Amino acid sequence: MTETSRFIRYAHRVRRTRRTRYVLAAALTLTGLLFPAVSAVADSDVPAASAGPASAGAAAADGHIDPVDNRTDPAGWIADAEAQAAAAEAQASDDGQASDDGQVPDGAQAPDDAQAPDETGFPGTDDAATFPEDAAVAPRVFKGRGFDTCQAPDLATMRAWRASSPYRAVGIYFGGRARACKTQRNLTNNWVQQTTAAGWSLLPIYVGSQSPCVRGSNKNPFRIDPQRATAQGTSEGADAAKAAGALGMKRGSALYLDMEAYDLRKASCANATLSFVRAWDRQVRARGYVPGFYSSADSGIAHMEKARRAGTSDLPGAIWYARWGVAPTLTAEPVLRPSAWASHSRIHQYTGAVTETHGGHKLSIDRDLIDAPVAKL
Repeated sequence: MTETSRFIRYAHRVRRTRRTRYVLAAALTLTGLLFPAVSAVADSDVPAASAGPASAGAAAADGHIDPVDNRTDPAGWIADAEAQAAAAEAQASDDGQASDDGQVPDGAQAPDDAQAPDETGFPGTDDAATFPEDAAVAPRVFKGRGFDTCQAPDLATMRAWRASSPYRAVGIYFGGRARACKTQRNLTNNWVQQTTAAGWSLLPIYVGSQSPCVRGSNKNPFRIDPQRATAQGTSEGADAAKAAGALGMKRGSALYLDMEAYDLRKASCANATLSFVRAWDRQVRARGYVPGFYSSADSGIAHMEKARRAGTSDLPGAIWYARWGVAPTLTAEPVLRPSAWASHSRIHQYTGAVTETHGGHKLSIDRDLIDAPVAKL
């Protein structure tokens, strides 16, 4: 049985059991659309979101409680994935997606070497959690410290770093035509299985087509064609899901699109970039994965936040912002409002291109502070 057909059967089954809840939710949503004044918030350029968890609201500088925007909350993607079932049925059924084994999601696990919280308030070990929805598509969240490096390290290095470094998550460049380290000699299905079994959480990174006004000259050969931005985003989103599935990453895994710094002041360039990102997000989401987005805080992240405030749909479910030379923070990024990607949906890359040695193994890495979805196996 193909992945798509199983997904359709699952979605139809859930629809029957949750029909009453969805009808009510749809009615409330329609009420908000027809009578926006009822649900308006203090900042008129930010559309009101549906009520999230009891603790979801975040206080803005003026004391106003800015509700979490459910369009960018991974916990809300369960119902959305079900709504995408009809679209998924039209996709090619045998495209290498990860299989659904029906297992329950990874539960919160007590760390085996817990440490006292560090200066960021995070313990030195992982604090895994999952959203309390269906296991097939529910994201798995990692909270703690991680790193990313161009080439996936060999297993001996991963074992040494697991035993002696403060990191418990690692970014892996698993696909994309603009990927710098195209030959990932260590990154195999077996590597993914073994590192995960050893206690690592994985952050899958896809370096696809880049903005037409990308600043890095090494990315110029891979720029988005403004005339084909949506088509390219759709095609590359499908490729990302297929590549993730080939490595054993199940539905519910987060896949992070890497969009290097670009000049968002150029309207035509910004529009093409956003069209690409939204199409990539739609395709990744339709296949059961959580689309994430990595970029510099002052370009791509500021662009996504501007789109969020404007009410744009199909935005990333998690963001990974690069702002180097500052203290690591998941709450005080200047370009983001407190409500933006506030529910287990942020990663801060706070230092780049540093060399560290742990257990006798040296790597050049970027450092990350994480509270966001990771890969599921």
